[in-house]
Amino acid sequence: MSLRNLIAATYAPMHKDTSLNLEVIEVYGKFLKRNKVAGAFINGSTGDFASLSSTERKLIVEAWSAKRPDDFYIINHVGHTSLKEAMELTLHSADKVDAIATLAPFYFRLNTVEKLVEYCKNIAACAPNLPFYYYHIPDLSGAHLKMIDFLKIASNEIPNFAGLKFTKNDLIDFKYCLDFKDNAYDILFGVDEIFISSLPLGAKGWVGSTYNHLAPLYYKIKEAFERNDHKTAADLQTKAMMFVDILNGKGGFNGVAKGYLKTLGVDCGPSRFPHTTLDVEAYLEIKSELDVIGLLPYMSK
Repeated sequence: MSLRNLIAATYAPMHKDTSLNLEVIEVYGKFLKRNKVAGAFINGSTGDFASLSSTERKLIVEAWSAKRPDDFYIINHVGHTSLKEAMELTLHSADKVDAIATLAPFYFRLNTVEKLVEYCKNIAACAPNLPFYYYHIPDLSGAHLKMIDFLKIASNEIPNFAGLKFTKNDLIDFKYCLDFKDNAYDILFGVDEIFISSLPLGAKGWVGSTYNHLAPLYYKIKEAFERNDHKTAADLQTKAMMFVDILNGKGGFNGVAKGYLKTLGVDCGPSRFPHTTLDVEAYLEIKSELDVIGLLPYMSK
């Protein structure tokens, strides 16, 4: 199955004391589906996986598996500094999700494509019947490797290899990966702020955190591009960029954006340290700033 359209990198819903609030997940999934989001990328960077225990990550998988909407794709990120833990997370979710993904170990960092393939191969083998994706986010993982070089080896070494979540502003490498073996793999673009740049290169699927908030906006960008109205597409992309800048300027995007979901009807609660959680008044101020730039009509409903 080739993945198409928007996939939201989801947050880990929490109570005020930052314990997991799994009851929110059913509402969360319906919210995403209503806004034509095709699936959820769970336990990723947006989902604060590095601040969760393995037990908590398993509980999130179980909740999404049980409460997902119909025809809604779930990719579980299992990456960990410990290969053993990553393999255990994969085994646990093998019968609960539609695909597995991992980023590279991010403390003892990998410096060769061959080591990265070995790491991924061990994880992918724990769920041989599921598609496996490598999550390329070198600015956080430290694995600054060319993905076209990785594809050339991984495509032969990992039987269930399905593609990449490509979160790097490197359109040259991205295009090479898209074209590899006549578009044989899903190369899911992961830099929301330049979504528009992926369209002429042939991108078909996207994974990102702002698809929680702005799914209608991105579909409007895509529609404008497809009718050759490039000015409208570019103007809308600028609004998405400003959304990130405004929230980032309030204390850091991850935590602030998680809290902003409450204004859209999904209360995912606070974020864990070191992310910022704002009070109600601050979110009202943000909403006013977004109104000034004409963004509110394009927010997810």
